[in-house]
Amino acid sequence: MRLLKNIFFFRGFEYVSKQKLKEKLKSMVKLTAGGTVAFYGIGLWSNNAKFYESMVMPAVRWLDPEMAHRAAVLAAKYGLVPRDRSPDLAVLRTSLWGLEFDNPVGLAAGFDKHGEACDGMLDVGFGFVEVGSVTPQPQPGNPQPRVFRLEEDDAVINRYGFNSEGHAAVVERLRARREAGGLVGVNLGKNKLSADAAADYVAGVNAFAGLASYFVINVSSPNTPGLRELQKGDDLERLLDSVLEARDAACPPPGRPPVLLKIAPDLSAEQRQHVAQCALARKERLGGLIVSNTTISRDAGLRSPHAAETGGLSGRPLQKLSTDTVADMYRLTNGQIPIVGVGGVFSGEDAYQKVRAGASLVQLYTSLAVCGPPIVGEIKRQLAELLTADGFSSVSEAVGADHRPGKTRTNSAAIHGRAVSEQIRADLRTAAGS
Repeated sequence: MRLLKNIFFFRGFEYVSKQKLKEKLKSMVKLTAGGTVAFYGIGLWSNNAKFYESMVMPAVRWLDPEMAHRAAVLAAKYGLVPRDRSPDLAVLRTSLWGLEFDNPVGLAAGFDKHGEACDGMLDVGFGFVEVGSVTPQPQPGNPQPRVFRLEEDDAVINRYGFNSEGHAAVVERLRARREAGGLVGVNLGKNKLSADAAADYVAGVNAFAGLASYFVINVSSPNTPGLRELQKGDDLERLLDSVLEARDAACPPPGRPPVLLKIAPDLSAEQRQHVAQCALARKERLGGLIVSNTTISRDAGLRSPHAAETGGLSGRPLQKLSTDTVADMYRLTNGQIPIVGVGGVFSGEDAYQKVRAGASLVQLYTSLAVCGPPIVGEIKRQLAELLTADGFSSVSEAVGADHRPGKTRTNSAAIHGRAVSEQIRADLRTAAGS
Protein backbone atom coordinates (compact mmCIF):
# COMPACT_ATOMS: atom_id res chain seq x y z
CA MET A 1 0.00 0.00 0.00
CA ARG A 2 2.81 2.39 0.93
CA LEU A 3 4.47 1.58 -2.41
CA LEU A 4 1.30 2.49 -4.31
CA LYS A 5 1.05 5.76 -2.41
CA ASN A 6 4.64 6.59 -3.31
CA ILE A 7 4.01 5.82 -6.98
CA PHE A 8 0.92 8.05 -7.09
CA PHE A 9 2.78 10.78 -5.22
CA PHE A 10 5.72 10.86 -7.62
CA ARG A 11 3.48 10.69 -10.70
CA GLY A 12 1.43 13.56 -9.32
CA PHE A 13 4.60 15.49 -8.56
CA GLU A 14 5.88 14.76 -12.08
CA TYR A 15 2.61 16.06 -13.58
CA VAL A 16 2.72 19.21 -11.47
CA SER A 17 6.39 19.72 -12.35
CA LYS A 18 5.66 19.35 -16.06
CA GLN A 19 2.85 21.87 -15.80
CA LYS A 20 5.10 24.33 -13.98
CA LEU A 21 7.85 23.71 -16.51
CA LYS A 22 5.45 24.41 -19.39
CA GLU A 23 4.29 27.59 -17.70
CA LYS A 24 7.88 28.67 -17.12
CA LEU A 25 8.80 27.91 -20.71
CA LYS A 26 5.81 29.92 -21.96
CA SER A 27 6.84 32.79 -19.71
CA MET A 28 10.42 32.58 -20.98
CA VAL A 29 9.25 32.56 -24.62
CA LYS A 30 7.02 35.57 -24.00
CA LEU A 31 9.78 37.36 -22.15
CA THR A 32 12.34 36.57 -24.86
CA ALA A 33 9.99 37.57 -27.67
CA GLY A 34 9.02 40.73 -25.83
CA GLY A 35 12.65 41.52 -25.14
CA THR A 36 13.60 40.95 -28.77
CA VAL A 37 10.79 43.18 -29.99
CA ALA A 38 11.73 45.80 -27.42
CA PHE A 39 15.39 45.55 -28.42
CA TYR A 40 14.61 46.05 -32.07
CA GLY A 41 12.03 48.71 -31.30
CA ILE A 42 14.43 50.73 -29.17
CA GLY A 43 17.15 50.35 -31.76
CA LEU A 44 14.90 51.48 -34.57
CA TRP A 45 13.47 54.42 -32.69
CA SER A 46 16.80 55.51 -31.24
CA ASN A 47 18.17 56.24 -34.73
CA ASN A 48 21.39 54.48 -33.73
CA ALA A 49 23.74 54.23 -36.71
CA LYS A 50 25.63 51.18 -35.39
CA PHE A 51 22.36 49.32 -34.78
CA TYR A 52 21.26 49.96 -38.35
CA GLU A 53 24.65 48.98 -39.76
CA SER A 54 24.92 45.73 -37.83
CA MET A 55 21.28 44.60 -37.51
CA VAL A 56 18.75 46.37 -39.72
CA MET A 57 20.45 46.94 -43.07
CA PRO A 58 21.93 43.40 -43.36
CA ALA A 59 18.38 42.08 -42.80
CA VAL A 60 16.99 44.48 -45.41
CA ARG A 61 19.49 43.17 -47.97
CA TRP A 62 17.85 39.76 -47.76
CA LEU A 63 14.76 41.28 -49.37
CA ASP A 64 14.29 41.83 -53.07
CA PRO A 65 15.39 45.45 -53.76
CA GLU A 66 11.98 46.64 -54.93
CA MET A 67 10.25 44.87 -52.03
CA ALA A 68 12.70 46.52 -49.62
CA HIS A 69 11.96 49.90 -51.22
CA ARG A 70 8.24 49.37 -50.80
CA ALA A 71 8.66 48.25 -47.18
CA ALA A 72 10.69 51.37 -46.41
CA VAL A 73 8.00 53.62 -47.89
CA LEU A 74 5.29 51.89 -45.85
CA ALA A 75 7.40 52.16 -42.69
CA ALA A 76 7.70 55.91 -43.24
CA LYS A 77 4.03 56.19 -44.13
CA TYR A 78 2.95 54.66 -40.83
CA GLY A 79 5.55 56.42 -38.70
CA LEU A 80 7.72 53.34 -38.13
CA VAL A 81 10.93 55.25 -38.69
CA PRO A 82 13.21 56.96 -36.18
CA ARG A 83 12.48 60.60 -35.54
CA ASP A 84 15.27 63.14 -35.41
CA ARG A 85 14.56 64.92 -32.15
CA SER A 86 17.59 67.20 -32.20
CA PRO A 87 17.00 70.73 -33.50
CA ASP A 88 19.07 71.64 -36.53
CA LEU A 89 22.07 73.84 -35.86
CA ALA A 90 21.83 77.48 -36.89
CA VAL A 91 24.72 77.11 -39.36
CA LEU A 92 22.58 74.72 -41.42
CA ARG A 93 19.59 77.02 -41.82
CA THR A 94 19.23 78.60 -45.21
CA SER A 95 16.75 80.62 -47.28
CA LEU A 96 16.06 80.18 -50.98
CA TRP A 97 13.15 81.23 -53.24
CA GLY A 98 11.46 82.80 -50.24
CA LEU A 99 11.40 79.41 -48.49
CA GLU A 100 13.02 78.75 -45.11
CA PHE A 101 14.97 75.48 -44.86
CA ASP A 102 15.88 74.18 -41.40
CA ASN A 103 18.75 72.36 -43.09
CA PRO A 104 19.91 71.97 -46.71
CA VAL A 105 19.72 68.16 -46.87
CA GLY A 106 16.71 66.93 -48.83
CA LEU A 107 15.27 63.62 -49.94
CA ALA A 108 15.59 63.24 -53.70
CA ALA A 109 12.74 62.11 -55.92
CA GLY A 110 12.43 58.38 -56.49
CA PHE A 111 11.94 57.20 -52.91
CA ASP A 112 8.40 58.47 -52.28
CA LYS A 113 7.02 58.17 -55.78
CA HIS A 114 3.36 58.43 -54.80
CA GLY A 115 3.39 61.00 -51.99
CA GLU A 116 2.75 58.51 -49.20
CA ALA A 117 5.67 59.10 -46.85
CA CYS A 118 6.31 62.87 -46.78
CA ASP A 119 5.72 63.37 -43.08
CA GLY A 120 7.66 60.29 -42.03
CA MET A 121 10.69 61.37 -44.02
CA LEU A 122 10.51 64.93 -42.74
CA ASP A 123 10.51 63.44 -39.23
CA VAL A 124 13.69 61.52 -40.07
CA GLY A 125 15.41 64.92 -40.32
CA PHE A 126 15.32 65.96 -43.97
CA GLY A 127 15.04 69.69 -44.56
CA PHE A 128 12.74 69.07 -47.51
CA VAL A 129 11.23 66.12 -49.36
CA GLU A 130 10.59 65.64 -53.07
CA VAL A 131 7.86 63.25 -54.22
CA GLY A 132 7.57 61.67 -57.64
CA SER A 133 8.17 61.51 -60.44
CA VAL A 134 4.40 61.80 -60.92
CA THR A 135 2.78 61.32 -64.32
CA PRO A 136 -0.68 62.62 -65.32
CA GLN A 137 -2.19 59.17 -65.76
CA PRO A 138 -1.33 56.07 -63.74
CA GLN A 139 1.21 53.79 -65.42
CA PRO A 140 3.00 50.63 -64.27
CA GLY A 141 6.51 51.51 -65.42
CA ASN A 142 8.92 48.97 -66.82
CA PRO A 143 8.73 45.19 -66.24
CA GLN A 144 10.33 43.67 -63.14
CA PRO A 145 13.05 43.11 -62.11
CA ARG A 146 13.94 46.76 -62.47
CA VAL A 147 16.02 47.60 -59.38
CA PHE A 148 19.47 46.15 -58.65
CA ARG A 149 21.76 46.55 -55.66
CA LEU A 150 25.45 46.98 -56.37
CA GLU A 151 26.48 46.18 -52.81
CA GLU A 152 30.20 46.11 -53.54
CA ASP A 153 29.97 49.63 -54.97
CA ASP A 154 27.45 51.29 -52.58
CA ALA A 155 25.27 51.87 -55.61
CA VAL A 156 21.93 51.07 -57.23
CA ILE A 157 20.82 50.67 -60.83
CA ASN A 158 17.14 51.26 -61.49
CA ARG A 159 14.98 51.24 -64.57
CA TYR A 160 11.62 51.88 -62.93
CA GLY A 161 10.37 53.91 -65.90
CA PHE A 162 8.15 56.46 -64.11
CA ASN A 163 5.87 53.95 -62.37
CA SER A 164 3.22 56.28 -60.98
CA GLU A 165 -0.25 56.23 -59.46
CA GLY A 166 -1.01 59.42 -61.38
CA HIS A 167 -1.81 63.02 -60.50
CA ALA A 168 -5.21 62.41 -58.89
CA ALA A 169 -3.98 59.93 -56.28
CA VAL A 170 -0.97 62.02 -55.27
CA VAL A 171 -2.98 65.27 -55.18
CA GLU A 172 -5.41 63.63 -52.77
CA ARG A 173 -2.59 62.57 -50.44
CA LEU A 174 -0.84 65.94 -50.48
CA ARG A 175 -4.12 67.74 -49.88
CA ALA A 176 -4.81 65.51 -46.87
CA ARG A 177 -1.45 66.42 -45.27
CA ARG A 178 -1.46 70.11 -46.18
CA GLU A 179 -1.86 71.27 -42.57
CA ALA A 180 1.16 69.23 -41.47
CA GLY A 181 3.56 71.76 -43.00
CA GLY A 182 7.08 71.08 -44.12
CA LEU A 183 8.62 71.69 -47.52
CA VAL A 184 7.44 69.17 -50.10
CA GLY A 185 8.38 69.50 -53.77
CA VAL A 186 6.74 67.64 -56.63
CA ASN A 187 8.81 66.08 -59.39
CA LEU A 188 6.80 66.00 -62.62
CA GLY A 189 7.14 63.40 -65.36
CA LYS A 190 5.42 62.53 -68.61
CA ASN A 191 3.46 59.42 -69.51
CA LYS A 192 5.40 56.97 -71.64
CA LEU A 193 2.90 57.06 -74.52
CA SER A 194 2.10 60.76 -74.34
CA ALA A 195 2.33 62.56 -77.66
CA ASP A 196 2.64 66.00 -76.05
CA ALA A 197 5.30 66.12 -73.34
CA ALA A 198 4.80 69.82 -72.57
CA ALA A 199 1.09 69.24 -71.97
CA ASP A 200 1.91 66.56 -69.38
CA TYR A 201 4.20 68.89 -67.42
CA VAL A 202 1.70 71.74 -67.64
CA ALA A 203 -1.00 69.39 -66.34
CA GLY A 204 1.27 68.61 -63.39
CA VAL A 205 1.68 72.29 -62.51
CA ASN A 206 -2.07 72.82 -62.66
CA ALA A 207 -2.79 69.71 -60.60
CA PHE A 208 -0.33 70.49 -57.78
CA ALA A 209 -0.72 74.27 -57.64
CA GLY A 210 -1.21 75.24 -54.01
CA LEU A 211 0.21 71.93 -52.77
CA ALA A 212 3.82 71.88 -53.99
CA SER A 213 6.56 73.92 -52.31
CA TYR A 214 8.37 73.73 -55.64
CA PHE A 215 8.04 72.00 -59.02
CA VAL A 216 10.66 69.92 -60.82
CA ILE A 217 10.67 69.34 -64.58
CA ASN A 218 12.25 65.91 -64.89
CA VAL A 219 13.54 65.51 -68.44
CA SER A 220 16.63 63.54 -67.49
CA SER A 221 15.53 60.07 -66.43
CA PRO A 222 17.21 57.50 -68.69
CA ASN A 223 14.33 55.04 -68.32
CA THR A 224 11.63 56.69 -70.45
CA PRO A 225 12.30 56.52 -74.20
CA GLY A 226 13.04 59.92 -75.74
CA LEU A 227 12.78 61.83 -72.46
CA ARG A 228 16.37 63.06 -72.39
CA GLU A 229 15.94 64.57 -75.86
CA LEU A 230 13.82 67.25 -74.17
CA GLN A 231 17.03 68.67 -72.63
CA LYS A 232 18.21 69.72 -76.07
CA GLY A 233 17.65 72.55 -78.55
CA ASP A 234 14.33 74.26 -79.11
CA ASP A 235 12.44 71.47 -77.32
CA LEU A 236 13.89 72.57 -73.99
CA GLU A 237 13.10 76.24 -74.57
CA ARG A 238 9.49 75.53 -75.56
CA LEU A 239 9.04 73.21 -72.59
CA LEU A 240 10.42 75.72 -70.08
CA ASP A 241 8.27 78.52 -71.46
CA SER A 242 5.12 76.39 -71.38
CA VAL A 243 5.67 75.26 -67.79
CA LEU A 244 6.64 78.73 -66.53
CA GLU A 245 3.58 80.28 -68.15
CA ALA A 246 1.38 77.61 -66.54
CA ARG A 247 3.00 78.21 -63.14
CA ASP A 248 2.50 81.98 -63.43
CA ALA A 249 -1.16 81.51 -64.30
CA ALA A 250 -1.91 78.85 -61.66
CA CYS A 251 0.14 80.30 -58.78
CA PRO A 252 -0.23 84.06 -58.30
CA PRO A 253 2.29 85.82 -56.04
CA PRO A 254 3.20 86.05 -53.26
CA GLY A 255 4.43 82.58 -52.45
CA ARG A 256 4.72 81.48 -56.07
CA PRO A 257 6.54 78.09 -56.05
CA PRO A 258 9.79 77.94 -58.02
CA VAL A 259 10.24 75.71 -61.05
CA LEU A 260 13.48 73.70 -61.24
CA LEU A 261 14.91 71.79 -64.18
CA LYS A 262 16.52 68.43 -63.40
CA ILE A 263 19.34 67.54 -65.78
CA ALA A 264 21.48 64.48 -66.50
CA PRO A 265 25.18 64.23 -65.63
CA ASP A 266 25.83 62.75 -69.06
CA LEU A 267 25.26 65.95 -71.08
CA SER A 268 28.03 66.98 -73.44
CA ALA A 269 29.83 70.28 -72.95
CA GLU A 270 27.73 71.80 -75.73
CA GLN A 271 24.51 70.56 -74.17
CA ARG A 272 25.47 71.92 -70.75
CA GLN A 273 26.18 75.28 -72.36
CA HIS A 274 22.73 75.24 -73.97
CA VAL A 275 21.03 74.43 -70.66
CA ALA A 276 22.94 77.26 -68.99
CA GLN A 277 21.92 79.72 -71.70
CA CYS A 278 18.26 78.70 -71.42
CA ALA A 279 18.40 79.10 -67.65
CA LEU A 280 20.09 82.50 -67.76
CA ALA A 281 17.61 83.78 -70.33
CA ARG A 282 14.84 82.95 -67.81
CA LYS A 283 16.67 83.67 -64.57
CA GLU A 284 13.91 85.96 -63.30
CA ARG A 285 11.35 83.17 -63.64
CA LEU A 286 13.24 79.85 -63.42
CA GLY A 287 14.00 78.77 -59.88
CA GLY A 288 17.11 76.76 -60.61
CA LEU A 289 18.65 73.46 -61.65
CA ILE A 290 18.80 70.06 -59.98
CA VAL A 291 22.16 68.50 -60.80
CA SER A 292 22.00 65.62 -61.40
CA ASN A 293 19.88 62.62 -62.23
CA THR A 294 21.28 59.09 -62.49
CA THR A 295 23.95 58.26 -65.07
CA ILE A 296 23.98 55.81 -67.93
CA SER A 297 27.79 55.70 -67.84
CA ARG A 298 29.59 52.84 -66.10
CA ASP A 299 32.90 53.28 -64.34
CA ALA A 300 35.43 50.60 -65.18
CA GLY A 301 36.02 50.09 -61.46
CA LEU A 302 32.53 48.79 -60.66
CA ARG A 303 32.78 45.40 -58.96
CA SER A 304 29.18 44.23 -58.69
CA PRO A 305 27.92 41.50 -61.03
CA HIS A 306 24.89 43.75 -61.67
CA ALA A 307 27.03 46.56 -63.09
CA ALA A 308 26.03 45.74 -66.67
CA GLU A 309 22.30 46.07 -66.01
CA THR A 310 20.47 48.68 -68.10
CA GLY A 311 19.20 51.76 -66.28
CA GLY A 312 20.34 54.73 -64.26
CA LEU A 313 23.26 54.30 -61.86
CA SER A 314 23.14 56.14 -58.54
CA GLY A 315 25.17 56.09 -55.36
CA ARG A 316 28.83 56.48 -54.56
CA PRO A 317 30.12 56.01 -58.16
CA LEU A 318 28.08 59.07 -59.18
CA GLN A 319 29.58 61.34 -56.52
CA LYS A 320 32.46 62.87 -58.47
CA LEU A 321 30.60 63.10 -61.79
CA SER A 322 27.64 64.87 -60.22
CA THR A 323 29.84 67.24 -58.19
CA ASP A 324 31.88 68.09 -61.28
CA THR A 325 28.62 68.79 -63.13
CA VAL A 326 27.47 71.06 -60.30
CA ALA A 327 30.73 73.01 -60.57
CA ASP A 328 30.44 73.23 -64.33
CA MET A 329 26.85 74.47 -64.29
CA TYR A 330 27.68 77.00 -61.56
CA ARG A 331 30.51 78.33 -63.72
CA LEU A 332 28.42 78.38 -66.91
CA THR A 333 25.62 80.29 -65.17
CA ASN A 334 28.01 82.67 -63.40
CA GLY A 335 26.58 81.59 -60.06
CA GLN A 336 23.31 83.34 -60.94
CA ILE A 337 21.09 80.22 -61.03
CA PRO A 338 20.51 78.29 -57.77
CA ILE A 339 21.60 74.66 -57.94
CA VAL A 340 20.47 71.63 -55.96
CA GLY A 341 23.30 69.07 -55.90
CA VAL A 342 22.41 65.38 -55.85
CA GLY A 343 24.38 62.21 -56.48
CA GLY A 344 26.56 60.08 -54.21
CA VAL A 345 26.02 62.01 -50.97
CA PHE A 346 27.12 59.55 -48.27
CA SER A 347 28.74 61.95 -45.79
CA GLY A 348 28.93 65.55 -44.71
CA GLU A 349 32.13 65.76 -46.74
CA ASP A 350 30.25 64.74 -49.90
CA ALA A 351 27.57 67.34 -49.20
CA TYR A 352 30.16 70.01 -48.43
CA GLN A 353 31.99 69.38 -51.68
CA LYS A 354 28.75 69.98 -53.58
CA VAL A 355 28.06 73.18 -51.65
CA ARG A 356 31.54 74.52 -52.33
CA ALA A 357 31.13 73.51 -55.99
CA GLY A 358 28.01 75.67 -56.22
CA ALA A 359 25.01 73.86 -54.71
CA SER A 360 22.70 75.83 -52.43
CA LEU A 361 20.95 72.63 -51.33
CA VAL A 362 21.77 68.93 -51.59
CA GLN A 363 19.66 65.80 -51.92
CA LEU A 364 20.24 62.10 -51.33
CA TYR A 365 18.45 58.81 -51.80
CA THR A 366 20.80 55.87 -52.44
CA SER A 367 22.82 56.45 -49.26
CA LEU A 368 19.52 56.22 -47.36
CA ALA A 369 18.89 52.84 -48.99
CA VAL A 370 22.42 51.66 -48.15
CA CYS A 371 22.83 53.05 -44.63
CA GLY A 372 19.32 53.64 -43.29
CA PRO A 373 17.80 56.77 -41.68
CA PRO A 374 20.71 57.55 -39.29
CA ILE A 375 22.75 58.72 -42.29
CA VAL A 376 20.66 61.90 -42.45
CA GLY A 377 21.63 63.11 -38.99
CA GLU A 378 25.25 62.09 -39.53
CA ILE A 379 25.48 64.10 -42.75
CA LYS A 380 23.98 67.16 -41.10
CA ARG A 381 26.31 66.95 -38.12
CA GLN A 382 29.40 66.52 -40.28
CA LEU A 383 28.35 69.29 -42.65
CA ALA A 384 27.89 71.70 -39.74
CA GLU A 385 31.35 70.82 -38.43
CA LEU A 386 32.97 71.37 -41.83
CA LEU A 387 31.23 74.71 -42.39
CA THR A 388 32.30 75.91 -38.96
CA ALA A 389 35.88 74.68 -39.40
CA ASP A 390 36.20 76.78 -42.55
CA GLY A 391 34.80 79.86 -40.85
CA PHE A 392 31.36 79.93 -42.49
CA SER A 393 28.39 80.98 -40.39
CA SER A 394 25.82 79.64 -42.87
CA VAL A 395 25.43 77.34 -45.85
CA SER A 396 24.80 80.26 -48.18
CA GLU A 397 28.22 81.74 -47.36
CA ALA A 398 29.91 78.55 -48.55
CA VAL A 399 27.99 78.15 -51.83
CA GLY A 400 30.46 78.27 -54.72
CA ALA A 401 33.45 78.86 -52.44
CA ASP A 402 35.69 76.79 -54.69
CA HIS A 403 35.14 79.34 -57.45
CA ARG A 404 36.22 82.31 -55.34
CA PRO A 405 39.84 83.31 -54.71
CA GLY A 406 40.95 83.15 -51.11
CA LYS A 407 38.29 80.62 -50.12
CA THR A 408 40.42 77.48 -50.06
CA ARG A 409 39.64 74.89 -47.43
CA THR A 410 41.51 74.78 -44.16
CA ASN A 411 43.66 71.70 -43.68
CA SER A 412 41.75 70.74 -40.56
CA ALA A 413 38.39 70.80 -42.36
CA ALA A 414 39.68 68.82 -45.32
CA ILE A 415 41.40 66.22 -43.14
CA HIS A 416 38.35 65.90 -40.91
CA GLY A 417 36.07 65.46 -43.91
CA ARG A 418 38.25 62.75 -45.43
CA ALA A 419 38.56 60.95 -42.09
CA VAL A 420 34.78 60.91 -41.62
CA SER A 421 34.23 59.63 -45.16
CA GLU A 422 36.79 56.85 -44.67
CA GLN A 423 35.17 55.81 -41.40
CA ILE A 424 31.76 55.61 -43.04
CA ARG A 425 33.19 53.53 -45.87
CA ALA A 426 34.80 51.16 -43.35
CA ASP A 427 31.54 50.82 -41.42
CA LEU A 428 29.64 50.08 -44.63
CA ARG A 429 32.12 47.39 -45.63
CA THR A 430 31.83 45.82 -42.18
CA ALA A 431 28.03 45.88 -42.30
CA ALA A 432 27.96 44.41 -45.82
CA GLY A 433 30.13 41.52 -44.70
CA SER A 434 28.06 40.70 -41.64
